[in-house]
Amino acid sequence: MSTIIDLSQDIYETMMVYPGHLKTVQFQHAYHYETEVNFESDFSFQTTGLMLNDNGPTHVDSFSHLDPDPDAPSIDQMPLDLFYGSGICLDVSHVAPRTDITEVDCEEALTASGQELNEGDVLLFHTGTWEKYAGTRDYLTTFPGLGEAASAWIADHKVKVFGVDSPTPDNPASKIYPCHLMSRHKRITHYENLANLRLLLGKRFDFYGFPLKIVGGHGGPTRAVAILSEE
Repeated sequence: MSTIIDLSQDIYETMMVYPGHLKTVQFQHAYHYETEVNFESDFSFQTTGLMLNDNGPTHVDSFSHLDPDPDAPSIDQMPLDLFYGSGICLDVSHVAPRTDITEVDCEEALTASGQELNEGDVLLFHTGTWEKYAGTRDYLTTFPGLGEAASAWIADHKVKVFGVDSPTPDNPASKIYPCHLMSRHKRITHYENLANLRLLLGKRFDFYGFPLKIVGGHGGPTRAVAILSEE
C-alpha cells in the first residue's frame, strides 16, 4: 500500500510569483452555454485560458534558465530521468528568514532525519515558507536560503536534483545567488515553490516531478508528488 503526497502549489490568478516574473492570468475561455449550440445532443464543454510564467508556479529550472551558454539545454531538451527518483527531505525550518542555511545546518538536519543521503538522490529542503506564508506577500521575502557552503555541500553529495518550498533556494537578501550559481556550474537543477514538505520529514520516498514539455522553455511547471511506501 502506498500514499501519494501532493507537493504542488495551486495555480490561480493572484498566486505569488517571484518578483519580476509574469503574473498568472486565468480566465473562462468557453462556457457550456456557448458550446452546446454546436451539438445535436445534450453535450457541451467549457475551458479555461491560462497565461503563466514557465518559472511561476511549482516548477523545475532548466539549465538554460541558469546558464547563459547558448548550448545550455532548455526544459524540453533535459533528460526525463532527472525528474524522478528516491529521495529524502531535510528540515531547516528553524533557520531565520533572510539568512543563509549553512553546511552545519545541512549536516545537523541530515543527522536528525535518521536517513542516509546517497549519490543520485532527490534532496528536498523544508523551510516552512509555504506553510507559514502561502498566498501572502511575505512568501516572496521571508525565508532563509542555501548559502555558498550549503550549496557546495549539496554538490559534494552528488544529488540528482534538489528543491525547496519557497520561491528560490537562495537567500532573498542575497545579491549573488550562490545556490543558483552552483546549479549552473555543477548542472544540478532544482525545484521551487514546492508544498507539503513537512509530510516527508524522516522518511524516504519516491519523487516524481515531470515538467511540461515546453519547447525552448527555461523552466517547467510541474505537478510534483512523493509516493510513500507503507511497510
